[in-house]
Amino acid sequence: MSLADYLAENYLTADAKSEKKSKKRKTKDGAKFGLIIADDDASGWGTKSPDGDDGDGPLHVGSTTAEFRKTKKNNWQTIGAPAPSSAEQAAADAIIASAAAESSAHNAANGDDAPVVDDTARTMESGAHAGLQSADQVTAQLERKQEEERRRFLAQSAESSGHGKETIYRDASGRIINIAMKRAEARKKAEEEALAVAQALEAQKGDVQRVDRERRKAELKEAKFMTVARYADDVDMNKELKEKARWNDPATQFLTTKKGGKSLSGKPLYGGNFMPNRHGIRPGHRWDGVDRGNGFEKEWFGARNRRKDLRELEYAWQMDE
Repeated sequence: MSLADYLAENYLTADAKSEKKSKKRKTKDGAKFGLIIADDDASGWGTKSPDGDDGDGPLHVGSTTAEFRKTKKNNWQTIGAPAPSSAEQAAADAIIASAAAESSAHNAANGDDAPVVDDTARTMESGAHAGLQSADQVTAQLERKQEEERRRFLAQSAESSGHGKETIYRDASGRIINIAMKRAEARKKAEEEALAVAQALEAQKGDVQRVDRERRKAELKEAKFMTVARYADDVDMNKELKEKARWNDPATQFLTTKKGGKSLSGKPLYGGNFMPNRHGIRPGHRWDGVDRGNGFEKEWFGARNRRKDLRELEYAWQMDE
């Protein structure tokens, strides 16, 4: 049975012929029917309407007939279960209210104020149920899922959960990186950088200062075996004083044995006379004897000698008084 036949059989009534003559204008042939419905499910796709339309237009519903307006009988039919009466609805409401009161009393007796969670509802991935719910119910459902996940995680063994195991690192190609080897390489690289910085600082120092520092270290090592007091007959001290060269020593020319003309670093020294300097460094053997300084060393020695002379004069005047 098509949709048009079903509607015509259950919902439409035929118009009775009126005995009185109608003074209204005669309707056209296409408007004599009260309802026209084009059934899309009908098998006759090639059938056209009397007006020549192809049937794709909207449905036309005419005005209600006089018999339909005058009738007092309800022609509508209920499909499915009948609607409950007022008594049945009141009984159902009473049952629902009693169940809600019983649930509230149970929660109050157990001290549980959390909302009731329906386990039969469809659960989403987040843990909340689908459908219309209150904020308290959604919060309780999320907390319940978090508690279940925490309990499941604590129930796992150390081997399956990976607790206490070392983290495995991989590079861009997926190969496992050996952390111990990488740490050793980083430590070695840091040591090499520190050594390079130390060597650069050492290269900025002079050869004489470096030799003096090594000599002081050796003296400190030997000082562990020396006595507390050193007297005038100390062999090492006398030997050190005799070997020390002074530029203003007049007896230097009477010495039969002279030191070799080499510096502390092993390089040959200049054998002639030269202007002294405050550091006591002798020129090299390639010096041509020309002083190319700005005269600061000469002024430094002159100021030092003047202060020394003034101190001696002041002392002499105080003795004369």
